[in-house]
Amino acid sequence: MLNTYPLRALYWVLALLPSVLTAQLTVNVTSIPANTPASANIHIAGTFNNWDPGDANMVLEAHPNGKYSITLNPAIGPVRFKFTRGDWDSVEGNIAGGFQSDHIVTYTGQPQTVQVAILSWEDLANASTHDGVVVLDNNFFIPQLNRTRRVWVYLPPDYQSTTKKYPVMYMQDGQNLFDPVTSFSGEWEVDESLDELSAEGDYGCIVVGIDNGGVHRLDEYSPWVNQLYGGGQGDEYANFIVTTLKPYIDEHFRTLPDREHTGIMGSSMGGLFSMYALMEYQHIFSKAGVFSPAFWFAGDNSVNHILGTGKRNDVKVYFLAGGQEPAYVAQDMQEVMDAMVDVGFESDELSFNIPTDGQHSEWFWRREFPDAYKWLFAGAVTATGEADTDTAPQIEVYPNPSTDWIRIAGFENEDNIYVQIMGVDGSLQRDVQVRPGEAIPTADLATGFYAVRVRTENSTWQMTKMIHR
Repeated sequence: MLNTYPLRALYWVLALLPSVLTAQLTVNVTSIPANTPASANIHIAGTFNNWDPGDANMVLEAHPNGKYSITLNPAIGPVRFKFTRGDWDSVEGNIAGGFQSDHIVTYTGQPQTVQVAILSWEDLANASTHDGVVVLDNNFFIPQLNRTRRVWVYLPPDYQSTTKKYPVMYMQDGQNLFDPVTSFSGEWEVDESLDELSAEGDYGCIVVGIDNGGVHRLDEYSPWVNQLYGGGQGDEYANFIVTTLKPYIDEHFRTLPDREHTGIMGSSMGGLFSMYALMEYQHIFSKAGVFSPAFWFAGDNSVNHILGTGKRNDVKVYFLAGGQEPAYVAQDMQEVMDAMVDVGFESDELSFNIPTDGQHSEWFWRREFPDAYKWLFAGAVTATGEADTDTAPQIEVYPNPSTDWIRIAGFENEDNIYVQIMGVDGSLQRDVQVRPGEAIPTADLATGFYAVRVRTENSTWQMTKMIHR
């Protein structure tokens, strides 16, 4: 019989040859710093061109949507690269304008695409609106809504000179927070206010400002539909902050990621949304600034949401309205606060403020922001920002991996412990109070990884990981 094996092998080699010859690595730059000179060429330098920062053959192609790309033919294996504007003096920087480590991609030899954002230029870092404010991404993708948004980050003055970890405040209407050029009718001056407080001894806080969606603003800032004005996408937008943006921030910045150090704030529709997000995600947020809230937009839904959700954790809410605003703003705010009291929130968790001269305006919110911030974060951070490992019990979850149940060790001297089990998407799967050694059922959990948070009546949350089979 004729041996056809060599012919078959040759056929498959020839069939695969075109894909091997056309295999390429495409690098897409999803965003560039806002202060990039309009005439600048963006170069890529790396292991494929002997790290030449001004290689004329390595200039990225600019696209009408503000993105850039280049296609390379590197050797198979690790590929390292950086971006420049033509020389090493204009190399890319990190989010704070400092040293950016190499981008590394493992090239397989098959057609491959990677997405990269240029966060800053080292030589232009101090040319931003404020030394501590950078645009994280002009087009941060919101998968829950299939659209993009500019995201700003404010870093405390001592961020680069210390190893501290910081609380984080997520704020709405980001274009109005830091920059008078992008603001609608004046900025909040959040960066200046926090810098002044830092000079007075405040521990510091990272602020993440998320631009509103323009035509999508009313839709995104309310989970409930108003028949005249829209709404209805607040669930998706809140899920974006909790499951997409917050994990990114916690991965790339020195944050204190637990709920005690995480807040949310907004004004008008942003106040309506912040109240909703706090109640819906009490295991993520412990603080909310609710300024001049547009509760009228949602009718009775905000109150009903509080009554239906109930109290799951201690919180702090700073309510603010102006005495010069329509009377219904303060009245609606009072009804929301009353609903919180009805479901068990204590008076010291709530601050109700109506300055007589206040108006529905940025100047008013700018003036009141420092007091709100100080009240919300008072006592939230220790001197070092770290847990006291000398006195805090060490958590142990057993069995781990789990099947039908788990128990928590390390709290034998306590009367009761509070336990939360969260999925990798931030969803709260368990929120229980048990006695030390008491079994917590887990049989209904899906297979995968979980975070387990434990605290006592007088201690802060501690976290560990659990695998469920």
